[in-house]
Amino acid sequence: MSITVLKADGTLEKFQVSKLKKSLHRAGASKQEVINIIGEIENTIYDGIKTQQIYRQAFNLLRESRGTVASRYSLRRAMLNLGPTGFPFEKFLARLFEKEGYQTKVGLVISGSCAEHEIDLIAYKETHSFIAEAKFHARPGLKSDLQVALYSYARLLDLQGIKICNRDQVCKIKEFWLITNTKFTTAAKRYGNCVGLKMLSWNYPKKDNLQILIEKNRIYPITVLQDLSAKQVDFLFSKNIILCSDLLKNQEVFKTLNLSKQKQQKILTEIENLIEG
Repeated sequence: MSITVLKADGTLEKFQVSKLKKSLHRAGASKQEVINIIGEIENTIYDGIKTQQIYRQAFNLLRESRGTVASRYSLRRAMLNLGPTGFPFEKFLARLFEKEGYQTKVGLVISGSCAEHEIDLIAYKETHSFIAEAKFHARPGLKSDLQVALYSYARLLDLQGIKICNRDQVCKIKEFWLITNTKFTTAAKRYGNCVGLKMLSWNYPKKDNLQILIEKNRIYPITVLQDLSAKQVDFLFSKNIILCSDLLKNQEVFKTLNLSKQKQQKILTEIENLIEG
């Protein structure tokens, strides 16, 4: 029997057990855990089920088994919680590209030939530099569209050649990146490829997309930690604690979170397991 699932963007597609298996394996679930979870889901799935419901069931089953694996599995959802303003997402990207060898700055205003532009992220190293627009979405069904790609390219044209650091050729603006925590529309990708915009989303491009870069560098946002409330996460954001590794380095902040010693230790153990892989 063919089962149709309802995606977050409102479209329907055939349920593919292979995609669920891949995501579970990628999170670190064992072969037996994958078999058990797939079996449970196949027993309860029905035509028209939302993908969010499948995710939630798989996540809850993983959490009962191994919390760290569940946290890795929740990474995509955790990226949706780097809000509501989007500024934590910009800071997250800065930290990610620092791991890639760049020096970074966020929230700068740069004067172009015709206008001033608020730039979400600049990044530079000895051999390369770029500026970026960070498009944050709090829901998985929202995509960055053609209009975003169009105005991003217009900004590149206005800013081309402006220096963003003290080196000569490397620091002149030549490259504009459009980065989102969700997806791009097909039209946006087609246009970006045509005019030479660099585009980075959760699953685009196929090589070195956002998910791959995060997992490769083991840069996990604190929003993957299931024992922190939304209020506690917002407080940590206000203290510039964006990554799990930040919390590991600033354990004194636990004193202001009203967490029991047992829960503190549970969180620290989970962070260590995430970072160590």
